[in-house]
Amino acid sequence: MEIIFIIIALFTLSAAVLAVVTRDRTVSILAAGAAGLFSSILFIILAAPDVAMTEAAIGSGLTTFIFFFALKKVRGGER
Repeated sequence: MEIIFIIIALFTLSAAVLAVVTRDRTVSILAAGAAGLFSSILFIILAAPDVAMTEAAIGSGLTTFIFFFALKKVRGGER
């Protein structure tokens, strides 16, 4: 179980670093959503299902949707 925890923690960390380092906004948004999804899996492993569901719904789902919506509005205003 500890090995799985460490692997998912490394995935979370690598997705978060990718979200910060990359220059492409779409990849950055997707990486931030993936980091939220991996952290919700970590919360499941740590026996906190309520926090995991909240993180998956708000942190991964809704925030990613809002970021893409805002990115579409910003790109639409450039034309």
